Amino acid sequence: MVSSSCSSIPKMPVTPLSLVTRHVAIIGAGAAGLVTARELRREGHTTTIFERGSSIGGTWIYTPDTEPDPMSQDSSRPIVHSSLYKSLRTNLPREVMGFLDYPFVEKTNGGDRRRFPGHEEVLDYLERFGREFGVSREVGMEKEVVRVDMEQGGKWTVKWKGKDGGGGEEGFDAVVVCNGHYTEPRFAEIPGIDVWPGKQMHSHNYRIPEPFHDQVVVIIGSSASAVDISRDVARFAKEVHIANRSITEGTPAKQPGYDNMWLHSMIKITHNDGSVVFHDGCSVHVDVIMHCTGYVYNFPFLNTNGIVTVDDNRVGPLYKHVFPPLLAPSLSFVGIPWKIVPFPLCELQSKWIAAVLSGRISLPTKKEMMEDVEAYYKQMEAAGIPKRYTHNIGHNQFDYDDWLANECGYSCIEEWRRLMYKEVSKNRKERPESYRDEWDDDHLVAQARETFSKFLS
Repeated sequence: MVSSSCSSIPKMPVTPLSLVTRHVAIIGAGAAGLVTARELRREGHTTTIFERGSSIGGTWIYTPDTEPDPMSQDSSRPIVHSSLYKSLRTNLPREVMGFLDYPFVEKTNGGDRRRFPGHEEVLDYLERFGREFGVSREVGMEKEVVRVDMEQGGKWTVKWKGKDGGGGEEGFDAVVVCNGHYTEPRFAEIPGIDVWPGKQMHSHNYRIPEPFHDQVVVIIGSSASAVDISRDVARFAKEVHIANRSITEGTPAKQPGYDNMWLHSMIKITHNDGSVVFHDGCSVHVDVIMHCTGYVYNFPFLNTNGIVTVDDNRVGPLYKHVFPPLLAPSLSFVGIPWKIVPFPLCELQSKWIAAVLSGRISLPTKKEMMEDVEAYYKQMEAAGIPKRYTHNIGHNQFDYDDWLANECGYSCIEEWRRLMYKEVSKNRKERPESYRDEWDDDHLVAQARETFSKFLS
């Protein structure tokens, strides 16, 4: 766990002559990889970014392509890394969403000027970030990392393959894993699904609603994507039924503003006649079940001899969700936590990593870090929190951000960010259809603009 205290006095820096310069591999050129490269360069390190795609942006790159296996379970399938749907708009306002010292403000010459913009605007912002700080030119495009091996003396070898079939390998002092976690789907377990004759798919392969014209669709999930997709599909589908695990009793509830969408408890069983029975007792003949059930962490390239594992979606052991104690500081992860504001969190994690690698900041001993991890696990267990929620830190994300900032001698997260996030969360629950276009926190927007002015002058 972390304390919310954040010192206003920066830690005393080490003199430049005592700092260590390291050659660092960064895996992934999404938001996490780009900001990590910037922070490592600022600290004096050299970097190489490996990106399996042909452009930067990671999860914010939209493609109409989907995988041939709609459930994405065939290990031999050609993998499509994007999970974006065409209509996606951010569920966070741009003031909160952007990096701390590179505000996500509207462009003066066009673009999407909405406060909750579409995915194209986010990608444009990341591309501008990459150009502004010179990290885009460090990206090795179409270089998919296939193996990361530990070597003697704490070094690492990174092996990659190119799109043309070629490849290579290179040695590094450290590796930072920034490959994201929105590619390998997680699924709900449904009794009777083996004999149910309809179509199943994961939201990873959802792009547009037109293919669901006049169909009866079940959406499993309660996340932002489930909310968005259910409403998107309802414009074309005959009926949309949302299965929500958190609803345990009551009758199906027709959703306000819709004549063809109902909210249910979770699916109880499916039958070979095409029917789906919910725990609320309702039975519906269904054409499609779509799993909007999230993703699992996956690092198939990483060989740590079993030191770092993924067990029920817990990546561990990781000290503060970043450093494996036995391999720190030469191996680290950026962007593991979820239900958070990702860009600022990744920025602060990468500042910490950069300073630890240079020797400007010291980590606790391996024993102390492991004890901290074990104490966190015990606290979760005592609270009845399942292992799969290890990296869900939405309830204390800003305390975590402040802890990182304090470690780095950086300013605390501004109070307006906390308040704006809280206001948006409240508005989203009260006005799920219109929160992106109607709000009551203009006073916080004004405070944000005041903060941004020192970076935009």
